[in-house]
Amino acid sequence: MGDHVDVADGVRVTAEPSHHWSARGMNDRCMALWAAFVIETPVGRIYHIGDTGFHDGINYRAAAEKYGDFRLAILPIGAYEPRWFMRGQHQNPEEAVEGFQLCKAAFAVGHHFATFQLTDEPMMQPVEHLTDALSKAGIAQERFKPLRAGEVFDVPVA
Repeated sequence: MGDHVDVADGVRVTAEPSHHWSARGMNDRCMALWAAFVIETPVGRIYHIGDTGFHDGINYRAAAEKYGDFRLAILPIGAYEPRWFMRGQHQNPEEAVEGFQLCKAAFAVGHHFATFQLTDEPMMQPVEHLTDALSKAGIAQERFKPLRAGEVFDVPVA
């Protein structure tokens, strides 16, 4: 982790840790590397943690410590039930809200829900739980948008 590539003038993409397991065949359990990405741009940093479990916020804290504040965080909010099985690889909306706070992002978009029925929760439940989690945390709903496939979000100037 920590490898980077400069993709344009003033734009750098750096690989950072995320928590997930992998398996594509019978004997390749946990043999593939999962990663998060930090995208540094002239208009702010973006934290795309990818598909991840929360793991007590370790990666969120490390990203904030290493990079400072983020203009945008792209965070998974779905495929989390049953918790006993999914906790290690998929965070729930409450954990996504906590991660949003820990990485010190101004705005966030939620992904990893309502495309395929992957787990036990209803497909739109992550959106409902995100709304509740934001309210409990005192965070304005417009700061964390759950995006369906094909939707866009113009990140406001902070």
